[in-house]
Amino acid sequence: MDTLTVVGHPLAGHLLAGLRDAATEPERFRHLARRLSTVLVLEATRGLGTTTTTVTTPLQDTPARILARPVVAVPILRAGLGLLEAATDLLPDVRVGYAGLERDEQTLQPTSYYLKVPRLDDASVLLLDPMLATGGSAAFGATVLKEHGATDLQLVCVVAAPEGVARMAAEHPDVRIVTAALDDGLNDVGYILPGLGDFGDRLFGTF
Repeated sequence: MDTLTVVGHPLAGHLLAGLRDAATEPERFRHLARRLSTVLVLEATRGLGTTTTTVTTPLQDTPARILARPVVAVPILRAGLGLLEAATDLLPDVRVGYAGLERDEQTLQPTSYYLKVPRLDDASVLLLDPMLATGGSAAFGATVLKEHGATDLQLVCVVAAPEGVARMAAEHPDVRIVTAALDDGLNDVGYILPGLGDFGDRLFGTF
């Protein structure tokens, strides 16, 4: 799976352990999610292109490297909001879009109920979706962003199931996936095992 990157940093594993723990309360869950998201976004931006410019220090001019393209972060609502703060902290000039997806009760397929994105065709785009389970939401989100101009797209998630990774590889082989863990698989109702439960509910305390 050439498009899959499982972050091996010790801090990623340590922070993920706290997120998996059923005893972790929402306030601490949010804190851990923010810290782990920072590690994931750092990995996702590792390969961004740079260009050379000149900046003036208090003493003299000096060459400097800056990002060659803008970066856009697009969380899938609502759980993706738990990953957004890391992107805005690390990238103060980041553009932010929002994608609201829900499952159609008749077709069981994801549909878009809200989409607000900036220009995407000139940018490196980070799609933020914490749980890559069946891959339905992430694949649909990637399709929607491509329809709006995205050509350089990465998916950032906390944990991924093999089923979701396989679906993304089949439908979007050009999209790199950055995650803290590749878990065992899905149970009979589509939850990732061992996973960490419903990320959105644990993030916002809506049990």
